[in-house]
Amino acid sequence: MSVLVKGTSNSMFDNLSNRLSSTVQKLRGQARLTEENIQDTLRDVRRALLEADVALPVVREFIASAKTKALGQEVLQSLSPGQALIKIVNDELVHLMGDANESLTLTAQPPVVILIAGLQGSGKTTSIAKLSRWLREQQKKSVAVVSCDVYRPAAIQQLQTLAKEVGAEFIPSETSQAPIDIANHAVEQAKKQLKDVLLVDTAGRLHVDDDMMQEIIALHEVLQPTETLFVVDSMSGQDAANSAQAFNQALPLTGVILTKTDGDARGGAALSVRQITGKPIKFLGTGEKTTALEPFHPDRIASRILGMGDVVSLVEEIEQKVDQKQAQKLARKLKKGRGFDFIDLKSQLEQMMNMGGIAGLMDKIPGAANMTKNAQALGDDKTVPRMIAIIDSMTPHERRFPDVIKNTRKRRIAGGSGTQVQDVNRLLKQQLQMKKMMKKVTKKGGMRRMMQSMQGNLPPGLG
Repeated sequence: MSVLVKGTSNSMFDNLSNRLSSTVQKLRGQARLTEENIQDTLRDVRRALLEADVALPVVREFIASAKTKALGQEVLQSLSPGQALIKIVNDELVHLMGDANESLTLTAQPPVVILIAGLQGSGKTTSIAKLSRWLREQQKKSVAVVSCDVYRPAAIQQLQTLAKEVGAEFIPSETSQAPIDIANHAVEQAKKQLKDVLLVDTAGRLHVDDDMMQEIIALHEVLQPTETLFVVDSMSGQDAANSAQAFNQALPLTGVILTKTDGDARGGAALSVRQITGKPIKFLGTGEKTTALEPFHPDRIASRILGMGDVVSLVEEIEQKVDQKQAQKLARKLKKGRGFDFIDLKSQLEQMMNMGGIAGLMDKIPGAANMTKNAQALGDDKTVPRMIAIIDSMTPHERRFPDVIKNTRKRRIAGGSGTQVQDVNRLLKQQLQMKKMMKKVTKKGGMRRMMQSMQGNLPPGLG
């Protein structure tokens, strides 16, 4: 898939990652650390954190703690002091975001009630759908959902549609009902249906107000949920930390779901919410699809922020989302000497989209930021659907035998897919590159040779 790898992701940590990665690069070559270059480094880190919208008190605490450790004897006397200081910054980031992943408590008497709170537009309803899917597929739990948002009929309908998509039981509610009555009825229904988990959606407002708080406090008292999760939009910056604090004062929150982390936010919300509320971030919403939810691992996120990738998450994702049967089928086909055609390429592209697209893969690959411009210039996530559209415009014969695609066919394919002839030419070239690459892989010792031939197009450590 490497020939299709494209530019780095547009995730909320990009700016912070770029700033801190360059600081880390400067440090790598330092033969020894002095108080002066430690001060310079921490000044860069401080500026990067503030620009990423991390709350000032949080930054102050971070820098003070890092400075104390950096001026300790073990760093100054270390054989590679630059690496030692990088480790300190990494460890402080991990600590700031919560040290370790904190999973949901699902061992209570079923149905385990999970109450979802948050402002309007933060992504509560979508997060419930994602969480339902995650509970069913990853935890093997049966799930029921209910909406107590009686102010927006669209909210109830949206939850019903999403519940059907993710295979959760939808418990109906009406705008004429009182939220407390809806909640009581939902618990009874979930018990009758022997559901493991009941997810409860609540009403949000555009900003924190007394009426909303009183209603959710009353719901909390009636439901006595095992988990009370606060959903916050990571793109709301400092407001995210402030609203989290307000909800945390009114409710005994057990955790946070940070949404829209694939957006162009500055990342400070993730670093501030944990410190300000003292509550763990349990999940990240990484896109619009109901599969786009991942458990929050502070150590893995810190690694991504510092440009060191996140291989553990990448491997987990490949295991969960790559169709193993399809992969084995392709391997058998290639071993028989039959070339890699457009049917195979389309299958690979669809699997990549399933894993969050190229952007989703890039920030998990160590050193992706250091890729050659050549590799990065191959496009971005918008090009993948375009490539699939071009393949869809081909006849079955053309997909199987790409060599037959000459000028008139190229024009027809471009017209049918709403693209240019040069786009078709580019795709033909990429298919040819992959065909050659796959040939090398199937030969004895081919993987090693293929890796050598791609040096410079892959990040250090993978080539």
